[in-house]
Amino acid sequence: MEAMRMTPPAGARVLVTGGAGGIGRGLVAALLACGARVAVMDLPASLARHPPAEGVLAIEADLSDEAAVGAAFAALARQWDALDGLVMLAGFSLARQPIASFDAAAWDSVIAGNLRSSFLTARAALPLLHKGENPAVVTAASGLAVKSTPGFGPYAAAKAGVISMTKLLAAENAPKVRVNAIAPSAVDTAFLRGGTGRGGDDASGTAHVDLAAYAATIPLQRIATVEDVVGPVLFLLGPASGYVTGQTLHINGGLLMA
Repeated sequence: MEAMRMTPPAGARVLVTGGAGGIGRGLVAALLACGARVAVMDLPASLARHPPAEGVLAIEADLSDEAAVGAAFAALARQWDALDGLVMLAGFSLARQPIASFDAAAWDSVIAGNLRSSFLTARAALPLLHKGENPAVVTAASGLAVKSTPGFGPYAAAKAGVISMTKLLAAENAPKVRVNAIAPSAVDTAFLRGGTGRGGDDASGTAHVDLAAYAATIPLQRIATVEDVVGPVLFLLGPASGYVTGQTLHINGGLLMA
């Protein structure tokens, strides 16, 4: 009996939002290695700093803006008449601070950049996904959505909303479209080392966590790498996860055991 493929099939049309970020670039490279056709949507500044590889369709968009999302998907539809996979990595955070001192506009911007952008993207992508071949969606939540950590209020709240939205999308679009979430712990990228996740590798600020102290709390005794996240995403996009939908896959080295 032939082993079931653990990655998307060759020729699969996969859209990655936030594809110019650290995890996004690793995922795009892995998808290309699988033979997938890849499109990326990200902010203009991010795409300028990290232009996608040759053959990748790059579309500029602020995915928290409804009109921009509409224009981006219109551009995508002119190239592809269907989607077989969607990975929503777009999102960002701000410097840590307690909820009591958060400015309302700053709070709203984080909610918009993570939860609103996921909603707008999913809504725009669903017509193309329903035309796809065994389509699968992977949303990006976070361990912070279920393990409260002071200072990450709007980001944690937005990612909790992403988990809830994932379940709703899975229920509303079954049996045609599968929808699952990944919930990584801290991943060793520029974001973790002081960046916001917007506009490229802007790791010029103070690190979001004490990396050595944080690693010591993890049973596997290290911080996640980009590759640790890419593998589970490929699995959720591929046929080996064909009976998995509405689930949240925690990628955290044992930090949180559900």
